[in-house]
Amino acid sequence: MEVQIRMWNKDLPTLISPWIPILLGLHMHFSWATTCPEECRCDRTFVYCNERSLTSVPLGLGEGYKTLYLHNNQINNAGFPLEMHNVASVETVYLYGNQLDEFPVNLPKNVRVLHLQENNIQTVSRAALAQLLRLEELYLDDNSISTVGVEEGAFREAISLKTLFLTKNHLSSVPIGLPEELRELRLDENRIAFIAEDAFENVTGLELLLLDGNLLTDEGIAPGALQTLVNLKTLSLARNSLTVPPPNLPAEFLVKLNLQDNQMNEIPLTAFHGLHRLERLDISNNQLQSLTQGVFDSLHGLRQLTVRNNLWLCDCDIKWVILWLKSLPATLNVRGFMCQKPERVRGMVIRELTLELIQCPNSTATVPQPTLLSSSTAESATQAAFTPAHSRPTPSPPRLTLPPPTASKDGEQRTVDPMQESLRVSFAVLNGSCIQVSWVSTFTVTAYKVTWVKLGHSLITGPMQESLVQGEREGITLTNLEPKSTYRICVDPLDAFNNYHPGDDTICSEVTTKSASFHSGDNATGPEQATQQDPSSPFLLAGLIGGAVLVVLVVLLSIFCWHMHKKG
Repeated sequence: MEVQIRMWNKDLPTLISPWIPILLGLHMHFSWATTCPEECRCDRTFVYCNERSLTSVPLGLGEGYKTLYLHNNQINNAGFPLEMHNVASVETVYLYGNQLDEFPVNLPKNVRVLHLQENNIQTVSRAALAQLLRLEELYLDDNSISTVGVEEGAFREAISLKTLFLTKNHLSSVPIGLPEELRELRLDENRIAFIAEDAFENVTGLELLLLDGNLLTDEGIAPGALQTLVNLKTLSLARNSLTVPPPNLPAEFLVKLNLQDNQMNEIPLTAFHGLHRLERLDISNNQLQSLTQGVFDSLHGLRQLTVRNNLWLCDCDIKWVILWLKSLPATLNVRGFMCQKPERVRGMVIRELTLELIQCPNSTATVPQPTLLSSSTAESATQAAFTPAHSRPTPSPPRLTLPPPTASKDGEQRTVDPMQESLRVSFAVLNGSCIQVSWVSTFTVTAYKVTWVKLGHSLITGPMQESLVQGEREGITLTNLEPKSTYRICVDPLDAFNNYHPGDDTICSEVTTKSASFHSGDNATGPEQATQQDPSSPFLLAGLIGGAVLVVLVVLLSIFCWHMHKKG
């Protein structure tokens, strides 16, 4: 018997150990069931007290629960019992959509995530936040918090706070005394008009700062206000009243910069200096007309640039942008470069512009004036002339200004001073779909590049087309054009060194084709006349088909009448 008792004592731990977790689980289950507030529903670690028209926090909440849902009730400031603060297991509390008008006290002492959106909170005290030493995320969106309503240094009491949302409040400045551990700060949709030099001096670890939809101006941001944010990765200043980007941006780690929906009319050359890691830049919806050449040179890591809805003026100052866009690697996505002025190129994507389409004021011989051809003189050959750069003498005399085109008696526009001409180009409209381009050169040309594009009422509507013509040829016929349409045609010679000189050695003209029903008569000769089709041929064919159908119907009707008459 004594031996059996000893064996039993020896095996007792082995027999009991598998049952310990089960017994503990049953104990916790019944324990929780007995400590769940009567007004709420408890499920494992969750307590659901939301949407029950509660005016205070229910009593009787026991340990073991981690998430407490109290949102969309009518809880006011007096509804937080002291015993709530002693519940150590709760880590997340949802209190949005209630009737709080000040930051609540007696919240669970170990809460890490606190949702207080959509209340009417007006004041935040140091004492309330001093109770929440483990608070990491605080959401105070859509309340009535003003700058004077935040006690100085109140948020600093929450020493573990990393995320602070203050969107849609009544702040006029950045709250004083932010916690040092803060990583994400949202101050968008407030009334902030001034950011002091020391506003962010204690939050050097901040990585995201949103200031969208405030009242910030150029003078409202102190020169060194943002410079202390050495670890900042995302900065958003959209929907403010800035006319230039703020100075001294944090350069070391900044990846995303939003400046859209401001009033910027210029960007200084050094505005983005040192932002080598910047990947996304948005300057959309501003009043920019041009950009200083080299303004993006420091952005070595740029991956996306958005410039939509600006007032881009496609004149001489935009030439460098065209060349820059065409030289970009595939890894850089640029969106929104579209001409707004002048009217003739309005709506055209700047990347697709050619240098021949850019008109510069006070044109010199390096940018010849285009020769315009009216529809009334379309049969006449329009002449244009210039002195190419490579045919000038070796010394560098002053550039000769080319006189503006003058209208002749027949309405044709021509350039004056024919003694200067060494290349003559003429444009002759043959019919509704063909234009003959001819040229005569007094210097050696290896080849000619002929480009043409259809023009619309307010913008270029067709794709740019081009053709390379050997130097020994003296012309080209452009076919498959649309009737009664205006085309801009440019001739660009290739010199003996196989170099093009866009803008320098280019002659352009706007020519309108004839209507489809226009007969050229005897004016078109040679092969062009042979290829010209009679515009009325489709109508003649339709008439013949209609007549044949009518004859067949008459014959069938006659046969039917004859048959009926014979049968009667």
